Amino acid sequence: MSPREEEKLHASVLVAPAKERRRYRKQRHQAANQLHHEQRQRKIAETKARAEAEKAERAARQYLPAAGEPGPAMLRTPGRFHLPRHQDTSATLSGAYPFVAEGGLGSSGVFVGQDLYSGGSFVYDPWVLYANGIITAPNIVLAGIVGSGKSSLAKSLYTRSLPFGRRVYVPGDPKGEHTAVAEAVGGRAIALGHGMANRLNPLDEGYRPTGFTDAEWESTVAARRRDLIGALAEVVLGRALTPLEHTAIDTALTATVRENSVPILPMVVERILNPADDTDGRLAEDGRIVGHALRRLVAGDLAGLFDGPSTVRFDPTLPMISLDLSRVTENSTLISALMTCCSAWMESALLDPAGGQRWVIYDEAWRLMSHPSLLKRMDAHWRLARHYGIANALIFHKLTDLENVGDSGSAMRSLANSLLANAETRIIYRQESDQLGATAKTLGLTATERKLLPSLGVGQGLWRIKERSFVVQAQLHPAELELFDTSARASGLAPDGSTP
Repeated sequence: MSPREEEKLHASVLVAPAKERRRYRKQRHQAANQLHHEQRQRKIAETKARAEAEKAERAARQYLPAAGEPGPAMLRTPGRFHLPRHQDTSATLSGAYPFVAEGGLGSSGVFVGQDLYSGGSFVYDPWVLYANGIITAPNIVLAGIVGSGKSSLAKSLYTRSLPFGRRVYVPGDPKGEHTAVAEAVGGRAIALGHGMANRLNPLDEGYRPTGFTDAEWESTVAARRRDLIGALAEVVLGRALTPLEHTAIDTALTATVRENSVPILPMVVERILNPADDTDGRLAEDGRIVGHALRRLVAGDLAGLFDGPSTVRFDPTLPMISLDLSRVTENSTLISALMTCCSAWMESALLDPAGGQRWVIYDEAWRLMSHPSLLKRMDAHWRLARHYGIANALIFHKLTDLENVGDSGSAMRSLANSLLANAETRIIYRQESDQLGATAKTLGLTATERKLLPSLGVGQGLWRIKERSFVVQAQLHPAELELFDTSARASGLAPDGSTP
């Protein structure tokens, strides 16, 4: 064999395995493609068979034509079907629309009555609503004409709160309506007026809260006495005090307290009119007007209530304290002076962190708000309601009474309006037709709510709690109804319902 032939043989031996590998690889690819193609064809066939089966099933179904059964099977009358209009009461129709009423405020708190929209119980408690974040100010404004039931509602709210550990303060009761309630619940009504033996000393130390040191308490009492004497002077004068008059009062008060263990107002008046250390007579001249103004409370037409040591004591631990002013309703200056003293008493009790939660009821508020000094104190109590843990309730006949507080645009009118702004619970009982516009504008009522007010019955009220509205029928126990009744005298009946 020649060398050339040997080379060809050697090359064929090397090339043969490479060709064989390529052939096998090609066969594997072809087999894989064939398997994939068969699987794909099988899936297509299964899908087509399933679609054919569904098509056959739909074809086998029996469907009614769009117009229904033909002929008599149509079950139609030859003429048009007319359905007459139906009218019924909301109580009956509520079965057809059961989910259109407000869900309510929950079950925690004081039972008030029935929600007339949902038919369920209506429960209200300003402290619970504040804790749950529903309201941010636990104050109430309650308005309603005479005989609408607003006073009974207020009394039921605070008396039903007593079992929950709350207490009640009524810093001024011009008609004496809360006296019987206070006595019935184990509280006390302090009645003041001409011809009565009770005396009220504005310079009493008052209730000492827990946790006060002797130095703190002495400083607090001194400041309260200065503020109270100044407020009483402003009530009588009908204006703010000048700096010179403040100095005259402070000098006389300091000397009186230093020389007497039980200082009383006549001593301060004597010191103002006849100061001890007044070599040039200027101090006597500076305090002459304010001294004579305060003298009315101890020797003038307002004498008999502030001219001696106190014969009554403000006990904040009682369930209820009420200041009965029914004997002095004819004298607005005297009412304001008494209210000022009672507010000072109440403020000392409110400072006690262990005092708990309390209702403060301002009945016949239009009388009280006409006095600047009282209005300022009320505004302070309302702004600090959350800090003190109190819920203030302001009771009106109609909201247009606010227009009688000060002049339009005055500071007093602004303070009166701020009381509404700081009350997120507004309860409106029946209103006369001529009051609807002002009431709706002041409270932002809707047209439906406005139309509802004249038709409300006795004990029925529109409750506006922030942006939520309820129409509630207050419900009273017979014993409550007898205790809260304020119409016995007008009806000619004795308090027990008998004929006198």
